[in-house]
Amino acid sequence: MCYHTKQSKDIKPLEERFASKVAYSNFTSSDHYNGYTHPQTPVIGNKQTDQIQLYHWGLIPFWSMDKNNRKHTLNARIETLKELPSFRDAVKNRCLILVDGFYEWKWLDPKGKEKQQYLISMPNDEPYAIGGIYSEWTDKETGEIMLTYAMVTTEANELMAEIHNTKKRMPLILTPNNEKLWLDASISPDAFKNCQVDLIARVV
Repeated sequence: MCYHTKQSKDIKPLEERFASKVAYSNFTSSDHYNGYTHPQTPVIGNKQTDQIQLYHWGLIPFWSMDKNNRKHTLNARIETLKELPSFRDAVKNRCLILVDGFYEWKWLDPKGKEKQQYLISMPNDEPYAIGGIYSEWTDKETGEIMLTYAMVTTEANELMAEIHNTKKRMPLILTPNNEKLWLDASISPDAFKNCQVDLIARVV
């Protein structure tokens, strides 16, 4: 699974890569987003595909009474999106999670007491998109409307199976040609299970 990403690019290369405009004034990049802190990260949703917005990592279903379960909704397995109550209502709410890398730890012993950290990125270090689903949730106490997302994961490819050598999963990384297709809610998520992208991994 994936709980740590980065997006270290400035506004211009991000806007140029995704042909969208940053729609918030407090733009900051980061060398490390920790999903368990539920950060706001750059996302393109399928309702406004020309805008890069900030969504909170950790999907809160629209029907949820509070935020308490979002540590369990950082990732969503593509195989069970339509089955789990937390995700099935958001299957057609597709988004692109904009990153230029994610972190994974390889277990060096059977119990994971020794681990090696890797950064996984594109060969040219350019930004790329991970497939996600999102929800619009209203805080009943404050009236605040929050856009929240889960990162979709799939079976690890050969590279990631060697690194993520326990659960053998990886984020659903989309090719540029597949990004618009992922945002099309009429296309089943199953069509993207075997999406293959060339990646590099380096020890950090």
